[in-house]
Amino acid sequence: MVTPSASPLPPTPRRRMLLRWPLWLGVLAVIGYGVAVAMHWDDRGLLWIKERFESTREREQSIWLPAYIADIDAKPLPGMERDEASDLAFNPHTRTLFAVMGKHPFLAELDLDGNVLRKIALNGWANPEGVVVLEDGRIGIVDERQRDLVKVTVDANTAALERGDYQGVDLGESPEGNKGFEGIAWDAMRQRLLIGAERPPTLYALSKEGRSPLPSDGLDLRNLSALAVDPRTGHLLALSAESNMLLELDDKGAQVSFMTLLGGFNGLKHTIPRAEGVTMDDQGVVYIVSEPNLFYRFRKN
Repeated sequence: MVTPSASPLPPTPRRRMLLRWPLWLGVLAVIGYGVAVAMHWDDRGLLWIKERFESTREREQSIWLPAYIADIDAKPLPGMERDEASDLAFNPHTRTLFAVMGKHPFLAELDLDGNVLRKIALNGWANPEGVVVLEDGRIGIVDERQRDLVKVTVDANTAALERGDYQGVDLGESPEGNKGFEGIAWDAMRQRLLIGAERPPTLYALSKEGRSPLPSDGLDLRNLSALAVDPRTGHLLALSAESNMLLELDDKGAQVSFMTLLGGFNGLKHTIPRAEGVTMDDQGVVYIVSEPNLFYRFRKN
């Protein structure tokens, strides 16, 4: 007589959990990889490893962002909570900073400690997103909506600027799918003006003949918020609000170093909410403004 085999016991909750572990691990791996790619952690990891092998001489010949520490962290610009700080530029002639505010267009002149010295109304501008101080002392303002660059003269008595008093430079159409031009910087070492398109991040040199493309593969960022040039090395600083990143590129467009803008790193107590403007002075000090009205200063440690 054949004895019927015993029916298998139902799996216990613990056994069911163990059986599902491979599935959950696979899901977590896929999600983790997607987040890493989206945040460019894989590329940042490769750059971080590369940084570890840079010699002392190579570090001294670069900006070397890992050595920077915030000594002014999230200082509010008073009365500008609803104005949206969009960019920042260092003026070597006055040794002050000019911040452009985009939502209610005006320039704010600041001292190097982030104290507001004055406000200059920008009448007729639609959406100013970039500001640069040129070699002759004039200030260039990029309007993202109008896609032009207007060079204005500001002196100690200027209280307002009229868009109709100046001839703008047409920047042309932005690349397909791009929101517009945001970053702008003066490259004193090469005597050229640089502009950047926001998304996908793309660099151009601007001259009387128009704009010409520059190597942009090193701009491995989710978006480009602002540009600055180190007057000592000629290296480029590229800021990305969406990547929470400040990236250093050399004269060939290759990545050199980076600084994360997340809380807990480089002296930051909290993550910079939305970093929109960056500049560097002639002593190598880095300044950043973030929406809505926050000011940061970083010095090399």
